[in-house]
Amino acid sequence: MSGFDERLKQIKSQIKETDVDSVKERWLEASDHSDLHLIDVRERDEFVDGHIEGADFIPRGLLDLKIENEVPDKDDKVILYCGGGTRSALAAKALEDIGYSDVESMAGGFGSWKEAGYPVHIAETLDEGQLTRYSRHLRIPEVGEKGQMKLLDSKVLMLGAGGLGSPAALYLAAAGVGQLGIIDSDVVDRSNLQRQILHTDDRVGDSKVDSATQTLKALNPDITVEGFETRLTSDNIMEIIDGYDLVIDGGDNFPTRYLINDACVKAGIPNVHGSIFRFEGQATVFDPKHGGPCYRCLYPEPPPPELAPSCQEAGVLGVLPGIVGTLQAIEAIKLLLDIGEPLTGRLLSYDALKTEFRELKLQRDPDCPVCSGDPEEIEFIDYEMFCSFDG
Repeated sequence: MSGFDERLKQIKSQIKETDVDSVKERWLEASDHSDLHLIDVRERDEFVDGHIEGADFIPRGLLDLKIENEVPDKDDKVILYCGGGTRSALAAKALEDIGYSDVESMAGGFGSWKEAGYPVHIAETLDEGQLTRYSRHLRIPEVGEKGQMKLLDSKVLMLGAGGLGSPAALYLAAAGVGQLGIIDSDVVDRSNLQRQILHTDDRVGDSKVDSATQTLKALNPDITVEGFETRLTSDNIMEIIDGYDLVIDGGDNFPTRYLINDACVKAGIPNVHGSIFRFEGQATVFDPKHGGPCYRCLYPEPPPPELAPSCQEAGVLGVLPGIVGTLQAIEAIKLLLDIGEPLTGRLLSYDALKTEFRELKLQRDPDCPVCSGDPEEIEFIDYEMFCSFDG
């Protein structure tokens, strides 16, 4: 017997092994996998050819690096499998050595699983071009191929292709968010170009939706862009918002912000809000479904027009929306991947002149006319437009 065979025999005597029948019973027939983790430790080409549905993919060579992100609680049950049971046995011993207390290796591996006639799942995966395009995401444990596939399946609705919508849309497209919806009824004006980086000088007079689509598709052909050249009203808002995972609010007027807020609460999706004024910007996430406040908790009624000038009236530093819009893109990605701590219940304020960030806590209003009641009973109000949409 070779030295490796001796070593493998010794390791198998020290770890727990389980058979494919037991794995099927515990995994496929269990309703709750909250404290049970099934991990495929084979190479990517093996996993792509077929695997157990729902299993997480962590190649043996990356297991030590990625396991704590995938299984943060070292007391959870972990079942490992490979092609024939050898790599998973070695992996099980490695996990025990770093403190995991309940690890099993599936004897016979995926080969025995197939021989038993149990279901094999062949999932959609990234193609070679996508593996290259998103390679830096794939190296991040919190994203990886699983997270990137989730981004590609996601849908984000952008309110406006202006100052805030431009950087947010560019970074979401680059990140591989599969579908971007863009609402904007305006055309490109030369005065926009100081900050609205989706557009170019040769497109002055063109539809902003068309210009944005051209830029985003040139950046990333993987994505789909759905354009809405219309003004939002109470009649079309729910039809437009249907099917989207979240909204990025880049609006520059209170009536549209209220309408988007109320629609998001009614639809039960997050509203990633941003606003800019001269040298100052703000960003937050309104998500009452997960315990946070909504926009009306912060602003129950629209302020008078003289206290809410538009960018056209008050001016804005061209670089500022790049910072706030990028923050909105980051928050959107965190929400789509369910990672990190989103700005729900927190308002991040940025002063460009002082290069200073401040964070304010936002409380949900228990008597809010929108988010305190039944979302199904929300009725939309079309406020008179008293502030231009310029972004």
